[in-house]
Amino acid sequence: MISTATGRFMRVSPQKARLVVDLIRGKDVNQALMTLKFTNKAATRQIEKVVKSAVANASQKSENVDVDKLFIEAAFINDGPRLKRIRPAPMGRAYRRLRRTSHITIELGERS
Repeated sequence: MISTATGRFMRVSPQKARLVVDLIRGKDVNQALMTLKFTNKAATRQIEKVVKSAVANASQKSENVDVDKLFIEAAFINDGPRLKRIRPAPMGRAYRRLRRTSHITIELGERS
């Protein structure tokens, strides 16, 4: 593992974000960024930010790292806290809505 980046409390459902992360796991960083650019999902923008942050962390950590050799070694989504919201319901009742959040973690490695 060369570097890690974590995006916490991202306002995207973990279930929906895992669909996108499964597309980029194990790919080269440049290929993963192109995949994210052309994937039509709401979670791609937030995952792209975390991937770019991990690349910046790797270049900041050591100057002799080659960005073209980096690949996504591990990528996973954990559940964040749920925001509880109320939706009006019939007869004066209220339904509870859960606005889900995610913690996105990307770990980069270097191919030899």
